[in-house]
Amino acid sequence: MFWEKPSLIEKCIYTIKSCNHVATLVTPVSAQMKGEIMRQIKSDDSGFTGLEAAIVLIAFVVVAAVFSYVVLGAGFFTTQKSQETVYKGVEQASTNIQMIGNVYGLSTSSSGINEIQFSIGLAPGAPSIDLTKMNILFSTPTTTPVPLSNGAEGLTTFSTKLAGTTVTSMDQNQQVLISFDVAPVPANTKMTIEMRPSVGASLPFTKTAPATITATNVLY
Repeated sequence: MFWEKPSLIEKCIYTIKSCNHVATLVTPVSAQMKGEIMRQIKSDDSGFTGLEAAIVLIAFVVVAAVFSYVVLGAGFFTTQKSQETVYKGVEQASTNIQMIGNVYGLSTSSSGINEIQFSIGLAPGAPSIDLTKMNILFSTPTTTPVPLSNGAEGLTTFSTKLAGTTVTSMDQNQQVLISFDVAPVPANTKMTIEMRPSVGASLPFTKTAPATITATNVLY
């Protein structure tokens, strides 16, 4: 009796029953035996199932970690932007400067007050401000508003001095003297002064000249 030459498929059939038992068939087998071998291979695949489950689990963990990082990053970014918006809104809505002491009206002629002086400081917690970017608007009931810019004393400019020295910025715990010339303001005349810093809300206030004008007058 002669054996037929085994085919390539018959030589490559493996039976895996456990990690310690691997059998290789190199001789011809019957169709029934091959079916039994294939059933054993299909029924004993627990090792492959566990490996695949581990790979899938690791993939899910990695994807979940990356997604969580992206979501947290987006949340932190949104929160930071919201805080910046709130801080900017509060900064623009509140004034950074405040009046310190009285407002004085100086007179060098009998026609009325021709110079205004007062001191300002920063509100508690306010940042330093650039005085060169600040503007002042001066008006009376009988005159049009006059815009004043920072510069040498004159009818369209105002000066900012600290202890007699001109300064261009103001920090906490400093009192800066504001001085500017105006057209003569008669007695009992109401004056409106509005200070407009570069950052923060403006600071308007109204003062009235006294009934009797002297060299130095406290406006009320």
